[in-house]
Amino acid sequence: MPAHFDPATALGADWRRGRWLGRIDRGDGPSPVLVVDGLVHDMSRVAPTVAELVARQAFDPAVGTPVGDLATLGLSADGMPRLLSPVDLQCVKAAGVTFATSALERVIEERARGDATAAAGLRGRLEQRVGGGLRQVVPGSAEAAALKAALIDEGLWSQYLEVAIGPDAEIFTKAPVLATVGWGAEVGIRSDSTWNNPEPEVALLVAPDGRAVGACLGNDVNLRDFEGRSALLLGKAKDNNASAALGPLVRLFDDSYTIDHVRDAQVTLTIAGEDGYRLDGHSSMREISRDPLELVRQALSEHHYPDGFVLYLGTLFAPIQDRDEPGRGFTHQVGDTVTIASPGLGELVNRVTTSKDAAPWTFGTLALMRNLAGRGLLAA
Repeated sequence: MPAHFDPATALGADWRRGRWLGRIDRGDGPSPVLVVDGLVHDMSRVAPTVAELVARQAFDPAVGTPVGDLATLGLSADGMPRLLSPVDLQCVKAAGVTFATSALERVIEERARGDATAAAGLRGRLEQRVGGGLRQVVPGSAEAAALKAALIDEGLWSQYLEVAIGPDAEIFTKAPVLATVGWGAEVGIRSDSTWNNPEPEVALLVAPDGRAVGACLGNDVNLRDFEGRSALLLGKAKDNNASAALGPLVRLFDDSYTIDHVRDAQVTLTIAGEDGYRLDGHSSMREISRDPLELVRQALSEHHYPDGFVLYLGTLFAPIQDRDEPGRGFTHQVGDTVTIASPGLGELVNRVTTSKDAAPWTFGTLALMRNLAGRGLLAA
């Protein structure tokens, strides 16, 4: 794990071209910051939270307080000043089964009843029958309905295929407000899980009016054994202490990085174990089955998000490379370092521990309000 935040590595070679949004704690509590031309501006006197800053579209660094150059600020994950998850009061949502490969893996989990040893045989059968069809069909189309009918006749239909190619996307709540962890923090898996994996994703930051204003990287940590036993265990599979990582910073959309860059994004994953194990993977957002803004539309649905939301867009990557025993596929071990990277968004690096042993989540909404009030940042 890197000890200190180096923007040239963590944000990429063009980091000084981008406009970045995030949160930093310099000892008195979290403050929203803008990074423009490589310079950090504390925006807490303009808007005390990232949510309000986004709602007001207050992205002019000139009205903030200059802090210094990001490259020399000395940020770290556990010292001061500390880099935090870039979001605060936004709802944390996620889209599931948005890639054909991940759809097949969810069906395998379901058919295997969460048993990793049964997955290999099921994978070959399902890939042979529906793999190509899933990659080509447009969700909600007449072709999708015909494929659904054929799979029902063959006894191969699944609730996961319904959200993969049906008209309605799977949108769920990933984590409570303020519960996400950021760059350099530990991510947690349940201590009683025996089959789990990271989910490297691009996440969109969405304003209260439904506009996507920027993007960052995310790790939607997943427990395959829990969700495989029953889809009704999705909450236990997805929402655990330190199980949602975002960062390093949100890149705000402008001429240098747009929603089209998200559509074309290439996402890489590296898992490095303390035992010498290494796994490398690659995802292309071009293979997503629904456009990112369509997923935003479906997340909006008939809801209201007065503080906006962040939306994980789903992952193509489902690791099947054996780690411990032949036929059991991949699962995490404590001490794994997970690096998720994409040109233009940087690298999100986290170390794996159990949710039981990860730092407890104690800084909730009441704590934030008390902190902001104590600093004189809450207007009447």
